Amino acid sequence: MKAYAVPFEKYVNLADARLGTQAIFVTDDWFAEVNRLFQPTPAVWKEGVFDDNGKWMDGWESRRKRFEGYDYAVIRLGVPGSIKGVDIDTSHFTGNFPPSASLEGCFVADGDPTDATVWSEVLPAVTLQGNSHHYHEIDNAQAFTHLRFNIYPDGGVARLRVYGVPFRDWSNVGDNEQVDLAAALNGGRALACSDEHFGRMSNILNPGRGVNMGDGWETARRRTPGNDWVIVALGHPGEIERIVVDTLHFKGNYPDSCSIQGAFVKGGTDAQIETQSLFWRELLPSQKLSMHAEHEFVEQINALGPITHVRVNVFPDGGISRLRLFGKVSK
Repeated sequence: MKAYAVPFEKYVNLADARLGTQAIFVTDDWFAEVNRLFQPTPAVWKEGVFDDNGKWMDGWESRRKRFEGYDYAVIRLGVPGSIKGVDIDTSHFTGNFPPSASLEGCFVADGDPTDATVWSEVLPAVTLQGNSHHYHEIDNAQAFTHLRFNIYPDGGVARLRVYGVPFRDWSNVGDNEQVDLAAALNGGRALACSDEHFGRMSNILNPGRGVNMGDGWETARRRTPGNDWVIVALGHPGEIERIVVDTLHFKGNYPDSCSIQGAFVKGGTDAQIETQSLFWRELLPSQKLSMHAEHEFVEQINALGPITHVRVNVFPDGGISRLRLFGKVSK
């Protein structure tokens, strides 16, 4: 299984460009355009590549400051949420990284911040090094719609990752409204899996259909008895009425079949969830899968009542692109 650098990497990256995150203001991005900060791919180095403003860099880079003050960017998150941790990544920035940086946040229900907006400290100023990841855990339950990323006094940052839990006002969901309770944008989280050698488990909860085979969850080829699995916490308890298992882009490596177990989990921790899942009830009996296709299940679903977690079993191994669990929210 792939190792996460820090536990909070299992949460959704709220600052992912694929979710619509963008900078709405920046003091200066002369050398490198600020919205490169939010690209989902790792930063790259292009040897010998220059543009009209200087060396091309994969990130945000401001000019050398010749007066007092510091540079900053105001960021509209693609999805509001509470923050569990951040990664300030200075990959490939060596003699041009900022010595320090900080983050502030605000929640604006409608529109963007104004001069009257009050900002809260999310991350106090921290020291940065060149060509490094800087991981910082955040203990703040407040939800934010916007961030202000400050670099002191100037320089370049490759990527800003902001891991957290998407915010949704569940009281506004209608009694008969069907919602994808597993979607990352609704707070769904992949908690554990047997293996994620080729693709991270959290990908199956991303919005839209997968862009390629790497934008899914794929296990290594199993050479021992058994099957692979992934455990997902729903964004809100609910009763599942429709299931979609998508194997888009998986052709010679899709699972032969899958089944899903479910439970209403009370107490315990995420670390204990694997053991608990062994005894969960069958939500979806084993179903045959085919390559590069969406599989929708309705009549096959067993009525378990409200659940909070599922365990998706794939037989014996392979990759799936997306998982959708549509149902009514338990009030």
